[in-house]
Amino acid sequence: MEKKKLNKKVIIIGIVLLVVIIGIVLFLVLGNNKVEDKPTKKEKKEEVEEVKEKVDIVDLNSKTRPITVSINNTPVAVKVQRGLNSAYIVYELPTEGSTSRLLAVFKDASDDTVIGTVRSARHNFIDFSKEHNAIFASYGWSIYAEKELKTNTIDYIQGIVQDKPFWRENPENLAREHTVYTTYGNLKDFAVNDKGYSMESDSWKLLNYDVGDVDLSKREDVMTADTVVIPYGSVVTVFKYNSETKMYNRVVNDVVTTDYGTKEEFTTKNIIVTRLNGYEMTPNNIYWDLYDTGEGTGYYITNGQAVPIKWYKESRDSKTKYTYNDGTEINVSDGRTYIEVHVPNKEVTIS
Repeated sequence: MEKKKLNKKVIIIGIVLLVVIIGIVLFLVLGNNKVEDKPTKKEKKEEVEEVKEKVDIVDLNSKTRPITVSINNTPVAVKVQRGLNSAYIVYELPTEGSTSRLLAVFKDASDDTVIGTVRSARHNFIDFSKEHNAIFASYGWSIYAEKELKTNTIDYIQGIVQDKPFWRENPENLAREHTVYTTYGNLKDFAVNDKGYSMESDSWKLLNYDVGDVDLSKREDVMTADTVVIPYGSVVTVFKYNSETKMYNRVVNDVVTTDYGTKEEFTTKNIIVTRLNGYEMTPNNIYWDLYDTGEGTGYYITNGQAVPIKWYKESRDSKTKYTYNDGTEINVSDGRTYIEVHVPNKEVTIS
């Protein structure tokens, strides 16, 4: 009889223990689900911030230092340009002879990206390279650019001094000055291994990016921008909007520009037009000295629309700030940006 009572007690204790174990398991499972289903305010904030950082054109969390490259834009050499679609920002800058030259900004590009043709430096190119804390690469230089670079105002790679990261090719039988190429990998390796430069930077950001498309349609000062014409003299740059791709195709002197290697058309998502206050000739009466500091006007253009903006650059060493007329700093759409710098005697047309 006592044995039966003992067995009964064991069974009851076993059942109680089983119920307790099941309860604990259910509590842990439901508790974990509750935490996962309802993140804390801090977690929500961090998640939103992470999403905002995810733009395609450039990794905003990357600390890789940019490299700027002076690229040929002489009319006869436009057809052999390469690598511009791998740059996240491209400046077009007026130069002597009423022509223009490009300054392309590369960061975290593929090592095998071919860039060219590479041309000589002008001292104003240094100003725009400094905006990105970049390493400035060129092949040749004006006497004013040479003087500034040799005073260590900026880290630089100069093909005239050592052409190791460059090579020449001339499939179109052009003049020798139109034949120099390099790759992003060549420049990066040379900067680190031969020059001893750091490829890290915390101060490379110039523009504020929107994870989506910037909508200018609700602004009172908005205008249609299907075609943008920027004359530089012997070079006339035109951007034509493609409503299907929501990108602008780049046309120079009535020719649609393409990458000589990949055959891709050169495109951009954003265009910033910067109207300088003028320029003067350098003391040797050869090169242009651009008035690229102070303040002025321009346009921000994206998605087939444009609005007037203002620009401000405190000194040659500082970053240019771009604002709407109400003083609010602009955001740009996620994508490549061409910054078209022009002088007052050349009228930009937007239609």
